[in-house]
Amino acid sequence: MPGEGATGTERVGSSVEAVFREERGRLLASLVHRFGDLDLAEEVASEAIEAALVHWPTDGVPSRPGAWLLTTARRRAVDRLRRDRVLATRLAVLQAEAERADAAPPADADRDLPDDRLALFFTCAHPALAAQDRGALTLRFLAGLTTAEVARAFLVPPATMAQRLVRAKRKIRDARIPFRVPGADELPERLPTVLQAVYSVFTEGYAASSGPDLQRTDLAEEAIRLARILRRLLPAEREVAGLLGLMLLVHARRAARTGPDGAIVLLDDQDRARWDHRMIDEGRRLVVVALTGGPPGPYGVQAAIAALHDEAADVASTDWPQVVALYDVLLGLVPSPVVALNRAAAVAMRDGPEAGLALLDELADDPRLRSYHLYPATRADLLRRLGRHGEAAAAYRSALALVGTEPERAHLLRRLDSVTDGKPTD
Repeated sequence: MPGEGATGTERVGSSVEAVFREERGRLLASLVHRFGDLDLAEEVASEAIEAALVHWPTDGVPSRPGAWLLTTARRRAVDRLRRDRVLATRLAVLQAEAERADAAPPADADRDLPDDRLALFFTCAHPALAAQDRGALTLRFLAGLTTAEVARAFLVPPATMAQRLVRAKRKIRDARIPFRVPGADELPERLPTVLQAVYSVFTEGYAASSGPDLQRTDLAEEAIRLARILRRLLPAEREVAGLLGLMLLVHARRAARTGPDGAIVLLDDQDRARWDHRMIDEGRRLVVVALTGGPPGPYGVQAAIAALHDEAADVASTDWPQVVALYDVLLGLVPSPVVALNRAAAVAMRDGPEAGLALLDELADDPRLRSYHLYPATRADLLRRLGRHGEAAAAYRSALALVGTEPERAHLLRRLDSVTDGKPTD
């Protein structure tokens, strides 16, 4: 696309952004596979984007923009390695392969290139890495989440997460952890961390940690795509089926979760005709696979809970006793405060808000919930239902101090107004 002044530049800038959003994970994974260094991969990927912003306005957006970026990034990496004597040994090993790649036309550079993202997922889940670092590294480098977004996903401060990422990258480099999909004998111990990482990507897509929008459908759909790859690779793994089923059953509601103005529409008020019923049907079939043939795993149980929500005609007719029973199973498998919070909300639907509030009070001192806005928000809703408006207002204000997205902030402000009539309370 030739340059057309400011309008053409803006158009090309949008094209670069769209391409990079689509190709980032694959680009980084390919560069890491080639050069074995996450920092180098990130740096040269950024340089390739900068080069695109210079050349594309005059030369036009290439027919295979991802291939153009990959070839440019490879060349930048080789140039940097040539200038760095410390990395001279690595360059000697890589030079012949890099020169062969550079000889190919940019438009064809990735014609036969395998998708290296799955290998990078398993690398980030390597047992040599600390358990708390594995999913974080995957989210940062495969899904492109910012450090703050990754921190939000793991309920830790951004500074703590930044330290984890630096430590994990250093470990990969120093331990020379290979970038490959592990053999069949290694998969069972590595798979849970990979599934957790994929689900964390989906969670950020389902409910963004910050920004103007409630949902980041690009992340949610990327997580589903990666889960489909895992399902094809590991068809006998029931928890892979459970994770994919869970994400499909939840993502099926995406169109009904916000109004035309982006405002949140709660489950009680959603137009269920707008749900993606083909996606729901696929998710329900996967629930059967996940729960058949042995003890259930956490993703299979969560998928079963999501299926109960999707099968109900409305919130009132949801099988809340069964939902609570499934949360009991899930809490035994994953003794997490977030699971306990969700169980308390389900108990409130089954037995009334007083019962749910008593369970929430038991979680009040858990430090892992101090930065999680849904804890005070859930507590506020139950207090509001009980008519304890002064306490509800205080809890809504606590939630507002923690919330990240504008739609959630607007929703909490409306709820606060409903218990204060728009007036301050003590």
